[in-house]
Amino acid sequence: MSEVFRIRPKAGMEVVRIPEFKEKIAPGAYYQQPAIDGSRPGRFFANLYDIKATPKYSMRTLAYHEGIPGHHFQIALAMEIEGMPFIRKMSPFTAYTEGWALYSEYLAWEMGFQENPLDNLGRLQAELFRAVRLVVDTGIHDKRWTREEAIDYMVNNTGMALSDVTSEIERYIVMPGQATSYKVGMLKILELREKAKNALGDKFDLRDFHDVVLKNGAVPLSILEELIDAYIEDTKST
Repeated sequence: MSEVFRIRPKAGMEVVRIPEFKEKIAPGAYYQQPAIDGSRPGRFFANLYDIKATPKYSMRTLAYHEGIPGHHFQIALAMEIEGMPFIRKMSPFTAYTEGWALYSEYLAWEMGFQENPLDNLGRLQAELFRAVRLVVDTGIHDKRWTREEAIDYMVNNTGMALSDVTSEIERYIVMPGQATSYKVGMLKILELREKAKNALGDKFDLRDFHDVVLKNGAVPLSILEELIDAYIEDTKST
């Protein structure tokens, strides 16, 4: 991680099972932030409800998204920022938080953490999954698709198990727009990274870029762009 990050969270992270009473309706995995008082580390919850439907080649990408360098880095770091108002530490700007986690999948591949071609297939399938989300979320809330139409579209275009797709679609039904935030946020972070690389040339350091993205906590994408613009100008002047 030291090759691409200067700052890292002090809090640790553990992997635990999603409680059995809710695993049927829960997503494939999710992250829970560390305890505010430091009594508990961050947690990567894995769903074991239909474990035979979960391909091994998707697990590395899932771990990078929910854990390191994904949600754990971003959320735990935000909680540890000194002088940050409490509400800023806990703000869930979804396009930023999920955009960072999806960007982390891509970053892990760039760093060579997907040496097995099947693992990279898992990453590509996960990215396709986020692209399909753009379609089904729009279909449900703008085109008035039925639950069954949305499930059929996602099954036919992702290769995911029906059990996983069903829980995903039912989540989108009650959370309009949330499914679109992943890809929108990732594309914005990649756009800003390219913008900084082009503007700074030899002065560009990926560690510095990541520090700027992470050290201010979750923010709207428009504010993130302002922060990156300021970083570009400051770096140019040094």
